[in-house]
Amino acid sequence: MTMKKNKDYDLIIFDWDGTLMDSESKIVNCFRKAAQDIEIDYPGDKAVRNIIGLGLKEALAVLMPNYDDTAQQQVVERYREHFLHLDETEMSLFEGVEEGLRQLQLENYSLAIATGKARLGLDKVLEQTQLGEHFIISRCADEAKSKPHPRMVLDILTETGVSADRAIVVGDTTYDIEMAHRANTNALAVCYGVHQREKLIAQQPIDCVENFTAVLQWFL
Repeated sequence: MTMKKNKDYDLIIFDWDGTLMDSESKIVNCFRKAAQDIEIDYPGDKAVRNIIGLGLKEALAVLMPNYDDTAQQQVVERYREHFLHLDETEMSLFEGVEEGLRQLQLENYSLAIATGKARLGLDKVLEQTQLGEHFIISRCADEAKSKPHPRMVLDILTETGVSADRAIVVGDTTYDIEMAHRANTNALAVCYGVHQREKLIAQQPIDCVENFTAVLQWFL
């Protein structure tokens, strides 16, 4: 990997939902419809927003702890069907993301993704946005362990050969920050996603920024 002069990091590991893409409304809608499909109580939009970033199984353990594995698996299957095929809620990249990723590459940063999405979901949005070429590696919750477990970051570090002190995680949830800390990397929090600024700062990221333009300014 290309090393840079006068830069603290070589590898930036981005979360996807709430960090690069505004997908909150679609995720909430798909959870609501999945619960309706199998006629179980919907825990509410606020509760769903709070678990964005976790893997599906881990999210359901939080949202629906009183339902058995069979019911939770039915929700997983219906959620995926809505997200991948049925739900038409639009998702968009946050302002400045597409051009910003290009700028980071031009400055010789290597870029990666660590997401609570399943591989099918990530591949779909990468295809839709045509952003896949910017990332040298990605890890999904169904390939490793869900955040805040550090496995996704540790796998990325192993495969890229980058040391933990030369990598940083960028994300919008406390799960991202805890994952980074458990992998011995720094974390840059963004407070335009699903978790509030106060909640993020309590986890002691290296900084907390207001928009993606500020993310770029932090690195460039």
